[in-house]
Amino acid sequence: MSILLAFVLSFVATIAWRLAPELLRREHVDLAFQIPSPLELASLPTATRFDFPLGSENGALAYNAQRFTENKHLGDDLNGIGGENSDLGDPIYCVSDGRVLFAREGGPGWGNVIIVLHAYLENGERKFVQSYYGHCESILVNAGDEVRRGQQIATVGTGGGRYFAHLHFEMREFITPFIGPGYRQDTHCWIDGTAFINAHRGAPEEDVGRSK
Repeated sequence: MSILLAFVLSFVATIAWRLAPELLRREHVDLAFQIPSPLELASLPTATRFDFPLGSENGALAYNAQRFTENKHLGDDLNGIGGENSDLGDPIYCVSDGRVLFAREGGPGWGNVIIVLHAYLENGERKFVQSYYGHCESILVNAGDEVRRGQQIATVGTGGGRYFAHLHFEMREFITPFIGPGYRQDTHCWIDGTAFINAHRGAPEEDVGRSK
């Protein structure tokens, strides 16, 4: 019996020694599955007001060329009033206080992408929402940065030359930095950004001019 036990222990020890490097190696976790910790979520500043990311803070001096759900679109295509490439390089502003989750090349068709996570209160409940800025020309923030409402975070781009200059803007109920498809029949967890901002402006309609 003791010989059998010694054999089993020796076998287990050998297997553990051989597999240890694989078992202990930290695998890369895709960004879409990197869920912020409860401490990270609790430390997010609470946003009290949301403004539009292009043009003036109440949405003037910009127009929406393709709205949320139009042609299965998951966001709003925001343009400067001159159209075509007249808004190339125009400033893109963060819609509210939050933390940058993603700020880099987003893959084919996206160009540079920034994703910001925001916390806000609604009916006494703390909720989370993302603002998503696609096709940027330049990026002025880094992942992990705390950002403020009205802060310039990027400039309008063309998605690497694929489109006329515009901002592909989304708002989502995700808390992970998922890039996503841009167009989709199922809009679960994507929300109407224009409607959300209008409902959470926290400012009178005549309030114009970015805060410094």
